[in-house]
Amino acid sequence: MDVITLDDPTDEQIEQWHAVLVAVHAAEPAGDPAPALEQTARHLMGAERRLWAAVEDGAAVAVAELRLPGGPGADRPGEIDIRVRPGYRRHGLGTRLMAVAAEGLRADGRGSVIAQVLAGTPAVPFLESHGFVCVLTLSGLLLSLDDLPPHRVPELVAAGPAGYELVRWRGAVPDEYADALARAKDAMADLAEYEGLPWDAARVREMAEMVAKRGDDLYTVAAVQGTTVAGFTEIVVPADAPERAAQYDTAVVPEHRGRRIGIWVKAAMLEWLAAERPEVREIETDNAGDNAHMLAVNEELGFRRQRESCEYQAAAADLPYLHGTSP
Repeated sequence: MDVITLDDPTDEQIEQWHAVLVAVHAAEPAGDPAPALEQTARHLMGAERRLWAAVEDGAAVAVAELRLPGGPGADRPGEIDIRVRPGYRRHGLGTRLMAVAAEGLRADGRGSVIAQVLAGTPAVPFLESHGFVCVLTLSGLLLSLDDLPPHRVPELVAAGPAGYELVRWRGAVPDEYADALARAKDAMADLAEYEGLPWDAARVREMAEMVAKRGDDLYTVAAVQGTTVAGFTEIVVPADAPERAAQYDTAVVPEHRGRRIGIWVKAAMLEWLAAERPEVREIETDNAGDNAHMLAVNEELGFRRQRESCEYQAAAADLPYLHGTSP
């Protein structure tokens, strides 16, 4: 069994990678649709990622992806995703790919790595056997727009709090709101606790650029008071599967909470999408398990729980080394 690096994957290698994802999805569907080949292709061609495949008889049977957000040497955790065809598990392939990816992680100077996996799947004991610890539990939610009562969204938008204005933009944040949006993103303490990184205008723009490079569309609605972003919500509409959009970040800064700003900006987003992107029929999101307020907001809007997942983290020094060596 050979492990190869895919610096510039060919069409055939992308198809093989996709076949591994489809095989894993068939064993662990979790209610989500299977990925489309076009989505896999666009994802693999994205920047800031390294790819490996375990190959048998010329075909990939296991794959590993290492993302290095922020560019070379950034002081941020890496992100790893390892998938092994069900029939090839418990043969050491996952550990071998983990060791190869860990070398790339350490070579870039990263101190830790994050992995998100579905609860109750074989990925959980695999990660825990390699020193990963669950740092965040997530509830996967889905909103069917066809199930919304017709007057629900307009009523929520009309009931917005006094003293605030709704603004919206597509793509990168306008310069006048960049710093304020970064401060609002710092209100998402659930991620900051283990990422350990503050948001700034450069990181906000970097995220928007990554979405644009994939060919997807980023929509943002914010509640502002003067030049302050009191709360905001983001939606990404995939280019190849616009029927199901993805909820990205939503946050309300502490001093503006208790005024229903969260549900206001989310309702305004739904109103905007209905006019701008009527092809969107579903919205999926992950909600931090300990964020009871945002979970209540989502459920009030009509989101329903679909799955549970966990964010795992491990120190780079604790990950396997190639050939069983250690520093």
